[in-house]
Amino acid sequence: METTLNDLRWKEVICVTDGTRYGYVDDCSFDLDTGQIRTLVVPGRARFFGLFGRREERLVRWEDVRRFGEDIILVEGAPEVRPAGRERKKFLWFLL
Repeated sequence: METTLNDLRWKEVICVTDGTRYGYVDDCSFDLDTGQIRTLVVPGRARFFGLFGRREERLVRWEDVRRFGEDIILVEGAPEVRPAGRERKKFLWFLL
């Protein structure tokens, strides 16, 4: 099965062990020396229609990916949670 990075954005990440749905892949991080994917980045839910930014992001390690499907990615284990960066906040940042 072949896929592109753009195709990954349409795949939902689901945990195999407890069925938790983390969301859709937004970004990937690569190791530039080896060219391998290190993590899949799943953004948090939007706060108040996206005006107040997003909740924390989830970083799924590549080692935790178990299977790729046509529209889902099955992972095992809990992803690392990282607070959403300030660059994702919108124009109402002063209200936060």
